[in-house]
Amino acid sequence: MALFSVPPPVTVILLDIEGTTTPITFVKDVLFPYVKENIKKYLLEHWQEKECQEDVTQLQKQAEKDSHLDGFVPIPSGVSDNTTEHMIQAVVDNVYWQMSFDRKTTALKQLQGHIWRSAYISGQLKGEVYEDVVPSIRQWRELGIKLYIYSSGSIDAQKLLFGYSIEGDLLKLLDGHFDTNIGHKVESKSYRNIADNIGCLPENILFLTDVVKVLPIIETIEAKTISS
Repeated sequence: MALFSVPPPVTVILLDIEGTTTPITFVKDVLFPYVKENIKKYLLEHWQEKECQEDVTQLQKQAEKDSHLDGFVPIPSGVSDNTTEHMIQAVVDNVYWQMSFDRKTTALKQLQGHIWRSAYISGQLKGEVYEDVVPSIRQWRELGIKLYIYSSGSIDAQKLLFGYSIEGDLLKLLDGHFDTNIGHKVESKSYRNIADNIGCLPENILFLTDVVKVLPIIETIEAKTISS
Protein backbone atom coordinates (compact mmCIF):
# COMPACT_ATOMS: atom_id res chain seq x y z
CA MET A 1 0.00 0.00 0.00
CA ALA A 2 2.43 2.63 -1.25
CA LEU A 3 1.76 6.31 -0.56
CA PHE A 4 0.36 8.17 -3.57
CA SER A 5 -0.95 11.60 -4.43
CA VAL A 6 -4.50 11.98 -3.11
CA PRO A 7 -6.99 13.80 -5.43
CA PRO A 8 -8.08 17.25 -4.10
CA PRO A 9 -11.71 16.32 -3.29
CA VAL A 10 -10.59 13.48 -0.98
CA THR A 11 -10.76 14.24 2.74
CA VAL A 12 -11.46 10.69 3.94
CA ILE A 13 -9.74 7.41 3.14
CA LEU A 14 -11.50 4.10 3.79
CA LEU A 15 -9.19 1.14 4.19
CA ASP A 16 -10.22 -2.44 3.59
CA ILE A 17 -8.30 -5.04 5.58
CA GLU A 18 -7.69 -8.31 3.69
CA GLY A 19 -5.27 -7.67 0.85
CA THR A 20 -5.08 -3.95 1.67
CA THR A 21 -3.64 -3.37 5.14
CA THR A 22 -3.20 -7.03 5.99
CA PRO A 23 -2.13 -10.12 4.04
CA ILE A 24 -5.04 -12.35 3.12
CA THR A 25 -2.98 -15.20 4.50
CA PHE A 26 -3.26 -13.77 8.01
CA VAL A 27 -7.02 -14.19 7.95
CA LYS A 28 -7.11 -17.45 6.00
CA ASP A 29 -4.07 -19.16 7.51
CA VAL A 30 -3.96 -17.70 11.04
CA LEU A 31 -7.28 -16.31 12.29
CA PHE A 32 -9.69 -18.87 10.84
CA PRO A 33 -7.55 -21.91 11.73
CA TYR A 34 -7.16 -20.54 15.25
CA VAL A 35 -10.94 -20.60 15.70
CA LYS A 36 -11.20 -24.16 14.41
CA GLU A 37 -8.37 -25.38 16.59
CA ASN A 38 -9.50 -23.62 19.77
CA ILE A 39 -13.29 -23.27 19.65
CA LYS A 40 -14.01 -26.35 21.76
CA LYS A 41 -11.46 -25.35 24.40
CA TYR A 42 -12.87 -21.81 24.44
CA LEU A 43 -16.46 -23.03 24.88
CA LEU A 44 -15.48 -25.41 27.67
CA GLU A 45 -13.70 -22.62 29.54
CA HIS A 46 -16.36 -19.93 29.04
CA TRP A 47 -19.59 -21.95 28.76
CA GLN A 48 -21.14 -20.66 31.98
CA GLU A 49 -20.43 -17.01 31.19
CA LYS A 50 -23.25 -14.74 30.04
CA GLU A 51 -21.42 -13.59 26.93
CA CYS A 52 -20.77 -17.13 25.78
CA GLN A 53 -24.39 -18.14 26.32
CA GLU A 54 -25.50 -15.10 24.32
CA ASP A 55 -23.20 -16.21 21.50
CA VAL A 56 -24.73 -19.69 21.58
CA THR A 57 -28.26 -18.26 21.55
CA GLN A 58 -27.46 -16.21 18.45
CA LEU A 59 -25.99 -19.28 16.74
CA GLN A 60 -29.13 -21.24 17.60
CA LYS A 61 -31.30 -18.54 16.03
CA GLN A 62 -29.11 -18.55 12.92
CA ALA A 63 -29.33 -22.35 12.77
CA GLU A 64 -33.13 -22.10 12.70
CA LYS A 65 -32.90 -19.76 9.71
CA ASP A 66 -30.50 -22.17 7.99
CA SER A 67 -32.64 -25.28 8.47
CA HIS A 68 -33.58 -25.34 4.77
CA LEU A 69 -29.96 -25.41 3.55
CA ASP A 70 -28.20 -28.56 2.36
CA GLY A 71 -25.91 -30.03 4.99
CA PHE A 72 -27.49 -27.87 7.68
CA VAL A 73 -26.09 -28.56 11.17
CA PRO A 74 -28.66 -28.00 13.98
CA ILE A 75 -27.97 -26.69 17.47
CA PRO A 76 -30.52 -28.02 20.00
CA SER A 77 -31.97 -25.64 22.55
CA GLY A 78 -33.91 -25.99 25.79
CA VAL A 79 -33.87 -29.78 25.83
CA SER A 80 -33.11 -31.27 29.22
CA ASP A 81 -31.40 -34.43 27.96
CA ASN A 82 -28.78 -32.43 26.08
CA THR A 83 -25.63 -32.46 28.15
CA THR A 84 -23.17 -29.60 28.08
CA GLU A 85 -20.74 -31.78 26.13
CA HIS A 86 -23.41 -32.56 23.54
CA MET A 87 -24.37 -28.89 23.22
CA ILE A 88 -20.79 -27.76 22.85
CA GLN A 89 -20.13 -30.34 20.16
CA ALA A 90 -23.25 -29.18 18.29
CA VAL A 91 -21.99 -25.59 18.38
CA VAL A 92 -18.55 -26.70 17.18
CA ASP A 93 -20.05 -28.70 14.31
CA ASN A 94 -22.28 -25.80 13.27
CA VAL A 95 -19.39 -23.33 13.31
CA TYR A 96 -17.26 -25.74 11.24
CA TRP A 97 -20.13 -26.03 8.75
CA GLN A 98 -20.56 -22.25 8.46
CA MET A 99 -16.84 -21.67 8.10
CA SER A 100 -16.56 -24.33 5.39
CA PHE A 101 -18.76 -22.11 3.22
CA ASP A 102 -16.99 -18.91 4.30
CA ARG A 103 -20.25 -17.58 5.69
CA LYS A 104 -20.25 -14.18 7.36
CA THR A 105 -23.33 -14.38 9.57
CA THR A 106 -23.46 -11.98 12.49
CA ALA A 107 -23.74 -14.88 14.95
CA LEU A 108 -20.63 -16.57 13.58
CA LYS A 109 -18.59 -13.36 13.46
CA GLN A 110 -19.61 -12.56 17.03
CA LEU A 111 -18.29 -15.83 18.43
CA GLN A 112 -15.16 -15.69 16.28
CA GLY A 113 -14.48 -12.18 17.55
CA HIS A 114 -14.72 -13.28 21.18
CA ILE A 115 -12.37 -16.20 20.59
CA TRP A 116 -9.86 -13.92 18.87
CA ARG A 117 -10.18 -11.34 21.65
CA SER A 118 -9.11 -13.91 24.20
CA ALA A 119 -6.12 -14.84 22.04
CA TYR A 120 -5.06 -11.24 21.36
CA ILE A 121 -5.24 -10.31 25.04
CA SER A 122 -3.19 -13.35 26.03
CA GLY A 123 -0.61 -12.58 23.35
CA GLN A 124 -1.26 -15.72 21.34
CA LEU A 125 -2.28 -13.56 18.36
CA LYS A 126 -0.95 -10.28 16.98
CA GLY A 127 -2.57 -8.45 14.08
CA GLU A 128 -0.44 -8.46 10.96
CA VAL A 129 -0.12 -5.34 8.79
CA TYR A 130 2.03 -4.60 5.75
CA GLU A 131 5.20 -2.67 6.55
CA ASP A 132 4.10 0.43 4.59
CA VAL A 133 0.70 0.75 6.32
CA VAL A 134 1.72 2.75 9.38
CA PRO A 135 4.01 5.20 7.48
CA SER A 136 1.26 5.79 4.91
CA ILE A 137 -1.41 6.39 7.54
CA ARG A 138 0.83 8.80 9.45
CA GLN A 139 1.55 10.81 6.28
CA TRP A 140 -2.11 10.96 5.32
CA ARG A 141 -3.02 12.14 8.79
CA GLU A 142 -0.40 14.89 8.50
CA LEU A 143 -2.25 16.03 5.38
CA GLY A 144 -5.44 16.33 7.43
CA ILE A 145 -7.08 13.27 5.92
CA LYS A 146 -9.30 11.14 8.12
CA LEU A 147 -8.78 7.36 8.15
CA TYR A 148 -11.51 4.77 8.61
CA ILE A 149 -11.61 0.99 8.30
CA TYR A 150 -14.38 -0.62 6.22
CA SER A 151 -14.30 -4.41 6.22
CA SER A 152 -16.64 -7.40 6.26
CA GLY A 153 -15.05 -8.38 9.57
CA SER A 154 -16.92 -7.13 12.63
CA ILE A 155 -15.91 -3.81 14.17
CA ASP A 156 -14.81 -5.65 17.32
CA ALA A 157 -12.55 -7.92 15.24
CA GLN A 158 -11.13 -4.91 13.41
CA LYS A 159 -10.29 -3.16 16.68
CA LEU A 160 -8.55 -6.27 17.97
CA LEU A 161 -6.41 -6.62 14.85
CA PHE A 162 -5.27 -2.98 14.94
CA GLY A 163 -5.24 -2.65 18.71
CA TYR A 164 -2.96 -5.67 19.18
CA SER A 165 -0.91 -5.42 15.99
CA ILE A 166 2.71 -6.29 15.37
CA GLU A 167 3.26 -2.50 15.18
CA GLY A 168 1.58 -1.89 18.55
CA ASP A 169 -1.72 -0.13 19.18
CA LEU A 170 -2.78 1.50 15.90
CA LEU A 171 -6.29 2.49 16.97
CA LYS A 172 -5.10 5.99 17.86
CA LEU A 173 -4.28 6.50 14.16
CA LEU A 174 -7.81 5.65 13.02
CA ASP A 175 -10.93 7.80 13.17
CA GLY A 176 -13.47 5.00 13.15
CA HIS A 177 -14.67 1.67 11.82
CA PHE A 178 -17.43 0.31 9.58
CA ASP A 179 -18.54 -3.24 8.91
CA THR A 180 -21.39 -4.85 6.97
CA ASN A 181 -23.93 -3.42 9.42
CA ILE A 182 -23.57 -0.20 7.39
CA GLY A 183 -24.07 -2.22 4.20
CA HIS A 184 -22.12 -4.58 1.96
CA LYS A 185 -19.15 -3.46 -0.12
CA VAL A 186 -20.91 -4.25 -3.42
CA GLU A 187 -23.94 -2.08 -2.59
CA SER A 188 -23.79 1.58 -3.61
CA LYS A 189 -26.02 2.56 -0.69
CA SER A 190 -23.28 1.45 1.72
CA TYR A 191 -20.99 4.27 0.62
CA ARG A 192 -23.74 6.87 0.88
CA ASN A 193 -24.46 5.58 4.39
CA ILE A 194 -20.80 5.90 5.31
CA ALA A 195 -20.61 9.42 3.87
CA ASP A 196 -23.71 10.42 5.86
CA ASN A 197 -22.26 8.84 9.01
CA ILE A 198 -18.95 10.70 8.63
CA GLY A 199 -20.61 13.94 7.54
CA CYS A 200 -19.09 14.34 4.09
CA LEU A 201 -19.99 13.82 0.42
CA PRO A 202 -19.36 10.50 -1.37
CA GLU A 203 -16.79 12.15 -3.67
CA ASN A 204 -14.77 13.12 -0.59
CA ILE A 205 -14.13 9.43 0.14
CA LEU A 206 -11.41 7.24 -1.36
CA PHE A 207 -11.85 3.51 -0.71
CA LEU A 208 -8.70 1.38 -0.92
CA THR A 209 -9.56 -2.29 -1.42
CA ASP A 210 -8.58 -5.38 -3.37
CA VAL A 211 -12.23 -6.15 -4.21
CA VAL A 212 -12.46 -5.30 -7.92
CA LYS A 213 -16.28 -5.63 -7.93
CA VAL A 214 -16.44 -2.39 -5.94
CA LEU A 215 -14.97 -0.22 -8.74
CA PRO A 216 -18.08 0.08 -10.97
CA ILE A 217 -20.20 0.79 -7.89
CA ILE A 218 -17.94 3.65 -6.81
CA GLU A 219 -17.94 5.02 -10.35
CA THR A 220 -21.75 4.96 -10.39
CA ILE A 221 -21.93 6.86 -7.11
CA GLU A 222 -19.49 9.48 -8.38
CA ALA A 223 -21.40 9.91 -11.65
CA LYS A 224 -24.71 10.38 -9.83
CA THR A 225 -23.12 12.82 -7.40
CA ILE A 226 -21.65 14.92 -10.22
CA SER A 227 -24.90 14.94 -12.22
CA SER A 228 -26.91 16.00 -9.18
